[in-house]
Amino acid sequence: MTTPRTMPVRFLRAAASTAQLRGIDLDPWMDRLGIDPALLFDDRSRITLEQATRIVQELWRRTDDELFGLSVERVPRGTFRLLCLAVLSAPDLGTVLNRWSDFSRVLPGLPPFEVHVTPTTTRVEITVDPERDPACFVTDIALVVNLRFLSWLVGRRLPLEVVMLPYPIPDEPADYEVVFGQRVTYDQPVAGFVLDSAAMTLPVVRDERATEKWLRDSPLDLLRSRDHSTTVADQVRHIFERGLRGDWATSDEVAAKLAISTQHLRRALREEDTSMSRIKEELLRDAAVTSLVRGEESVSDLSARLGFSEPSAFYRAFRRWTGSAPGSYRSADRPAVDAPR
Repeated sequence: MTTPRTMPVRFLRAAASTAQLRGIDLDPWMDRLGIDPALLFDDRSRITLEQATRIVQELWRRTDDELFGLSVERVPRGTFRLLCLAVLSAPDLGTVLNRWSDFSRVLPGLPPFEVHVTPTTTRVEITVDPERDPACFVTDIALVVNLRFLSWLVGRRLPLEVVMLPYPIPDEPADYEVVFGQRVTYDQPVAGFVLDSAAMTLPVVRDERATEKWLRDSPLDLLRSRDHSTTVADQVRHIFERGLRGDWATSDEVAAKLAISTQHLRRALREEDTSMSRIKEELLRDAAVTSLVRGEESVSDLSARLGFSEPSAFYRAFRRWTGSAPGSYRSADRPAVDAPR
């Protein structure tokens, strides 16, 4: 079973900032989700995809607006669904992008969506007013939504060359490369992405029934780790999943599974700004956070399952990963956390 990834606290801060701009108090909702408000103040804090999904859904419900009331005009709930259904008759990806560009010109609440095609690359730009979206919450959501849906629509990973974000590099840039599956550049004039123009002829392979089903769990399916993972780090993490059952692969074993030398493996991970030990730590962290939030086992059982000799060793590791004690990730109505020894 694949361990769900967790999301950086920046997402939670952006959501809280967006709620504040709209006069919405998210604290009671975060309490219901088992999110300690103190987590907002530590850059190492994490939230689960389920928590992120519930937060976005609550903001949608409270604002009745796809863009949370941050655009120049209201974007009624259901707009994204109609935009998705409206492109199902398109023959290929290029036509889909052009239709979305047309929609952004006639629907005043949508951010401008511009497509610039050359023989070799296609550049898509999504312009969100930074004064209306100071936390870049809409910017991030819009990019992820577009890329996830387009990839799903054509049934394969998009040949991205670069993803552009209009804000400074965050504390955990690796999280963004995991989300987008490609190199990310920061401090750009607009948000967007660049594709190989050969992708413009990729056929649309989904129908209305499949699209309605896919949209039903939005935004959970949009926030999940992308399909068709190809980075070396993704492949190593997949191999390491078995380690959660007590069988951690060595560097030589991982390299052999990937049919490359150990030196090549380490070099490739360095180029992706990670390492074997870092991937293992991130996997353990995500497994721990997910279990604590779900409240499915005691800390003693969790620490043993993750391979720690005693709960106190797990406590120390968890503080190193997240900056907080395990109890910060338990809601009040869940079982008490074992005290550290």
